[in-house]
Amino acid sequence: QVQLVESGGGLVQAGGSLRLSCAGSRSISTIYRMGWYRQAPGKQRELVATKTSSGFTNYSDSVKGRFTISRDNAKNTVYLQMNSLQPEDTAVYYCNARRSPASSDSWGQGTQVTVSS
Repeated sequence: QVQLVESGGGLVQAGGSLRLSCAGSRSISTIYRMGWYRQAPGKQRELVATKTSSGFTNYSDSVKGRFTISRDNAKNTVYLQMNSLQPEDTAVYYCNARRSPASSDSWGQGTQVTVSS
């Protein structure tokens, strides 16, 4: 399995932006799907955005139009550009990798994003 390390979290005011990065321990070019999930206190982990190796993207309704996921295979890195952040975006954000449609998931350790009102 690939090891994943997130970075880029922090504290930002509402309306601000952050870019999260997820670095893989090996090439991600053949990994079927990379993505971001988040978990707020007292809530279940939820999908934020995913992107397949063929370029198909999927976003949760709550972030569509504000967040953008991208993959840089040359750098073995996945990014999540987050704009127009709102307090409800506050959560721990986790990077996810699924090597093939039927394989198990790999997870990073998470990075905290806090949006103040």
